[in-house]
Amino acid sequence: MVRLDRGAGAPLRAQLEEQLRAAVRSGRLAPGTALPSTRSLAGDLDVSRGVVVEAYAQLAAEGYLVGRQGAPTRVSETAARPAARGRPPPEERPPRFDFRPGAPDVSLFPRDAWAASLRRALREAPDVRLDYGDARGAPELRRALTAYLGRARGVACEADGVIVTSGMAQGMALVGRTMLARRKRRIGVEDPGSGPGRAQLVATGLDPVPLPVDRDGLQTDALARAAADVVFVTPAHQFPTGVVLAPARRAALLEWAARAEALVMEDDYDAEYRYDRQPVGALQGLAPDRVIYAGSVSKTLAPALRLGWLVAPEHLVADLARAKAQDDLGTPVMEQLALADFLERGGLDRHLRRTRLVYRRRRDALIAAVERLLPGVRIAGVAAGLHLVAGLPEGTDDEAIVRAARRRGVGLQALAEHRLRRGPPALLLGYGRIAEPAIQAGVRELAAAVGSRP
Repeated sequence: MVRLDRGAGAPLRAQLEEQLRAAVRSGRLAPGTALPSTRSLAGDLDVSRGVVVEAYAQLAAEGYLVGRQGAPTRVSETAARPAARGRPPPEERPPRFDFRPGAPDVSLFPRDAWAASLRRALREAPDVRLDYGDARGAPELRRALTAYLGRARGVACEADGVIVTSGMAQGMALVGRTMLARRKRRIGVEDPGSGPGRAQLVATGLDPVPLPVDRDGLQTDALARAAADVVFVTPAHQFPTGVVLAPARRAALLEWAARAEALVMEDDYDAEYRYDRQPVGALQGLAPDRVIYAGSVSKTLAPALRLGWLVAPEHLVADLARAKAQDDLGTPVMEQLALADFLERGGLDRHLRRTRLVYRRRRDALIAAVERLLPGVRIAGVAAGLHLVAGLPEGTDDEAIVRAARRRGVGLQALAEHRLRRGPPALLLGYGRIAEPAIQAGVRELAAAVGSRP
């Protein structure tokens, strides 16, 4: 238990104290354990008895040991027991056939182009960028985003109104805290709508109010009854149904916001991946004073970059920037500068042209496999994004199918996971992560799961 090193340079008493202390902390010496007498331990270690006496006295003073006249020295009953070392949860292994929605194929990440942008950013960044800066983000990225979002998404903004975030989750948290600070708690959410996104809003303290979605998107006639202070919406490609908010509904939503003096938070989800025509322009461009626009590179580049943005109405910018500063003082700057360079050099445009072709081929292969192997399924939501909706016959337990599929190595989601109210059963089949050659085999396993469920 104790080994003293006379050549270590540390005093023998200090070595003895530290090793006994470590033995108590680790649990090798349990509370109540009797230690050898000072004379006995000194003999075993070939040191003077005074070394052991002083070590025991020091550890008793620290509360590790207790000693009484005529009784052996023992480990204190109140000595810190070692923390329970339960096994860490195992890392989630991806399924053999990964149809889970909501994620891109990170193997397509443009490593060489990104590395070049990162090197340029590091080489050319002025010294001031290495200091604490504006919590809203590096001005280079805010200017680049202003140009890109205006050109690609029809967003109306100036660089001063852009706030760089560490992804969509932080953007939602900042908006939530800002709304609460203004005594606005009720947030309308699409139903069905993203379960994790809704949980993020609830975690900030907001009260979600479900608003139904149909084939034209959010049902705006429910807004008046909802009495919401802000509405969270995915107009370009609704998650999970895949529908686009119809023009009349877009106008009605903005008219309601102006009339109720409310706000709209626009999640520009999957807007860049449109396969039948040009992507629909952002809602924000029609009412910049009423819409908080939110986006990120998690779907277009990679979630690990942790880069996103808010484009806020002028009257909200200062409050959101203050909330961002309180959160983390700002998003890492070198990655911001790299993204600015990447945008300005057309890197994102080239990457999107490449990945659209890849994802479109996967989508087409998935549609063909589902139509061939699951003939009773109704396919929807195929015009954009990285997943499709497979509608099931009435009365089918979609969550039971997900469990049966998981046992066969197939990962997917049930539409029920994203509902607040009951609705028709359906499966969400993503094609962002699965290679094209594996799609047919994966759907065959899914078809077997559909047939074998209890």
